[in-house]
Amino acid sequence: MENQVKTLADAIRYFSDEQVCIDTVAGLKWLNGPECPKCQAKADRQHWLKNQRRWQCRDCGKQFSVKVGTIFEDSPIGLDKWLTAMWLLANCKNDISSYELARDIGITQKSAWFVLHRLREAMRDEHIRKFGFGGPVESDEAFIGPNPAKMHKDRKGKIQARDGLKGGMVGKTAVHGMLDRELRQVRAKVLPNIERANLQNAILKNVTPFAKVYTDEAGCYEGLSKNYIHEIVNHSQEYVRGQVHTNGIENFWSLLKRTLRGTYVAVEPFHLDQYLSEQVFRFNNRATSDNPLTDADRFALAVSQVKGRRLTYAELTGKTGEISV
Repeated sequence: MENQVKTLADAIRYFSDEQVCIDTVAGLKWLNGPECPKCQAKADRQHWLKNQRRWQCRDCGKQFSVKVGTIFEDSPIGLDKWLTAMWLLANCKNDISSYELARDIGITQKSAWFVLHRLREAMRDEHIRKFGFGGPVESDEAFIGPNPAKMHKDRKGKIQARDGLKGGMVGKTAVHGMLDRELRQVRAKVLPNIERANLQNAILKNVTPFAKVYTDEAGCYEGLSKNYIHEIVNHSQEYVRGQVHTNGIENFWSLLKRTLRGTYVAVEPFHLDQYLSEQVFRFNNRATSDNPLTDADRFALAVSQVKGRRLTYAELTGKTGEISV
């Protein structure tokens, strides 16, 4: 695929054949051939039903398609549209809105919104390795939300009464991020607030003990030196002191906010983690001088992560008890 698909135009032509789509997803989903989702029988026990474009297990008789057990499951939308949407989302610099995607691939806006969220679910990072083994880690917090000065006073009053926030924090959602300078990787997550316990627990979970951690002068980082080599840059006096700064993670916040304001305009806090996953995926898999990833590489990585990431509409809209993780 890599030699044949280099641009969006190539991807549209390449994935216009349904069998090519099935072969592409199957090859990235099952490294050793298709496995039965019911009895886990291996590839040599699966029979391809050509007319139905699915497999049948010789052991248990289960019929299954390549969509089973993935973000595509139970979707009537063809894989050609799914894979084109994946290519767009994985490689767009400033993201793509549901309205734009709906026009581009010929589905409704509501369906496009659901498709985009399921694709973001596939982009979510599992965070297997901790940060800080090689170089220093930058840690910083940000607040995502509307400008309180431009909000209607009635809406502003309701939000203040609900959240107990005042001033410039009205309607804002706290997010925390870390950048490993050695790996050039970012992790970011929504937090209920930036109290010391929440923020430092997030660092302890993701950064190996005794690593170098650079932060600003915020009080929520007090006591971090018990577990790390903690150095602070006081932004009221300076932004850089030698190697001590948080400019890398602040660059990520700048990219995120530009995307949210310019493309999505308004994002509910309930869904913000999904948008963070999307931005983190593209940032961590960007092309660099020592890691020249192509659009095809990012696309293949995203498709390889569709397995076991099913997201239903009820879960997405909060109509069930909790969202699966």
